[in-house]
Amino acid sequence: MTKRKRQQEYHTKRMKTAQEGSNEQVLLADVRDLFDKGRDRFVTKSQTVCGSDSSVAEAEAEVPPSLLERFSEVEVKISALSSTGDGLGFSSMSDHVFVVPFTLPGDIVKAKVISHFAEARCTLTDFISVLEPSSQRNNALVRCPYFAKCSGCQFQMFSYEEQLAHKKTIVEKAYRNFSSLPPEMIPIIADTVGSPMQYGYRTKITPHFNGPPGTSSRKARRNPSEQQRFDEVPPIGFMIKGTRKTMDIEDCPIATDAVRDGLRQERKRVAEEISKYKRGATILLRETTKRSPNKSQPPAIDDSHPLSNETKPPSSNHPNAQPANPPQDISHTNLNSPNSSSYLETKTYITDQNALSTEYIGPYTFLNPAGAFFQNNNSILPTFTSYIRSHILPPSNSRGSPKINYLIDAYSGSGLFTITLSSLFKSCLGIDIAPSSIASARQNATLNNIPNATFIAADASQIFAQAKHLPADETVVMIDPPRKGCDDGFLKQLLG
Repeated sequence: MTKRKRQQEYHTKRMKTAQEGSNEQVLLADVRDLFDKGRDRFVTKSQTVCGSDSSVAEAEAEVPPSLLERFSEVEVKISALSSTGDGLGFSSMSDHVFVVPFTLPGDIVKAKVISHFAEARCTLTDFISVLEPSSQRNNALVRCPYFAKCSGCQFQMFSYEEQLAHKKTIVEKAYRNFSSLPPEMIPIIADTVGSPMQYGYRTKITPHFNGPPGTSSRKARRNPSEQQRFDEVPPIGFMIKGTRKTMDIEDCPIATDAVRDGLRQERKRVAEEISKYKRGATILLRETTKRSPNKSQPPAIDDSHPLSNETKPPSSNHPNAQPANPPQDISHTNLNSPNSSSYLETKTYITDQNALSTEYIGPYTFLNPAGAFFQNNNSILPTFTSYIRSHILPPSNSRGSPKINYLIDAYSGSGLFTITLSSLFKSCLGIDIAPSSIASARQNATLNNIPNATFIAADASQIFAQAKHLPADETVVMIDPPRKGCDDGFLKQLLG
């Protein structure tokens, strides 16, 4: 076997590598759908294709896949947008569906072949350039110089209205492809509610930098004396799309002003202290808010920013006090407060993952460890929580139904929904698998004087064992699961 053939086979993946709930599983469902719609391009009606009753081997025998050489360039016309945010299209050079990031339906683009899912007739590529733009593409909307390389954003060239419409189709396809429900039982999906801010909204980012060359080698791990030091400042930022390489990012326009200021300060600090690092590190930047009465002076800036355990250089004499410059002081009237003229807010940033960040949502205050999960777009939270409040209970004109008195928040985290919904119920039960999240939830319930909320650390698949005392016909269940969704055990309990 030649070296080129071995490399080609190495970069040809099998469908079994797509784990349940993974991006690959979602992507392949969209690929199969598009291939079925476009298969007349390659096969006759008498032929079978991957996904029919015939085996994959039989299908491949009738329609030999044409795998383009890795790193070769190919012209692709994009036909659809996948739920993963990638463009899907065809090329005259192959019978595969090509997956091309940073593209829109109608684009004709140049792409570089990276790897294949041969059985699914799917080829993953890197975006190179647009040859003919789609009518949906508007590059004037792009506000980041790193867009189409950085892995952080996908749709800056896409109007926000079209982005919201696309998000609706993602939910529709999720029901269709993965719910196992008959079509008549699939609910009608409402239009997506937009965010008040499309830029400057993200309250947490985690840029990173890699270690010196050879840091991860087996020899260096076994013998510390073999470890190299940095001879220059490495790229500090995020991954280049589709690679494990870090791209140097000086600014991130989707982050809030306080976080962007923190990124500038932390990049400067790392550059000054790079000689103290033996390995790479991740930098945490989380926004936090301080309130002060409107008639008084805003609170003094606490310019002490202890480093997180991940980013602190391994040096005993590191000045663990303040960065070279204090964080930016951004004060403004709080428009989400029930009495917005009563408060001024000061936004700063935190780098210590164990320090507490503060968020205000209407009359509620939430404290969370900076490194823990919390909604990273706080501009949507008033609308988001108000929407849930207005839809959590059945219509008041539902006759014959008992009153809903109890709430179960199945993936409660630090208590966002349990607390903001608590006034609607006699009692609320929040449950989460992470004990640290439950500790935060209990703290937040006390902070907001919520006496009717209880929080339990347990697997959501065992949630109903904790709620046997609640009458089922008087109880509503709030579900906000992780990205991969609810597991089978939980759903069987819920529907049983």
